[in-house]
Formats: sequence, C-alpha cells, structure tokens
Amino acid sequence: MFLTKQHMVLARTLGVAIVALSLAACATYDDEFAGINSRLDQLDAKVQGAAQSAESANQSAQQANQRLDQMEGRIQQLEAAPARKPRG
Repeated sequence: MFLTKQHMVLARTLGVAIVALSLAACATYDDEFAGINSRLDQLDAKVQGAAQSAESANQSAQQANQRLDQMEGRIQQLEAAPARKPRG
C-alpha cells in the first residue's frame, strides 16, 4: 500500500499535533512540580524551625538538670547536719 501525498500530509499533521500535546503536558507537569517543590520548601523550613526549638528546649532541660544536681548536694548536706538546739 503506497502512501499518497494526502496521507503524508495527514501523518505529518498528526505527528506535529502529538509533539505539541506532549510539550503542553510537560509544561503542565512543570507547574505541578514547581507547586510541589514550593510546598516541600515550606515544610522543610517548618521542620528546621521545629528542630531548632527542640534543640533549645533540650539545652534548657540540661541546664535545669545541672542546677537540680547542684541543689541535691546542698540538700543532702543540710539533711545530714546535726540538729540544732533552739536558743533561748
């Protein structure tokens, strides 16, 4: 079966249409990927902020524990001291 000139024109037109639709679909996906990347960037910023807050809270807790440890030694000394007789 031989292709006529009309068939060649039709095949070429369909080929161009397919390529054009493919490129349009890629542009649509590019927009979707850009939106997804934007949301991921926002989530990443929130996660980094939460990690910094957690680190700050951890440091505060460690300092509080150190102060409690220091106070524990003083409390034990006071409890171990002999009882005082009241004056008077």
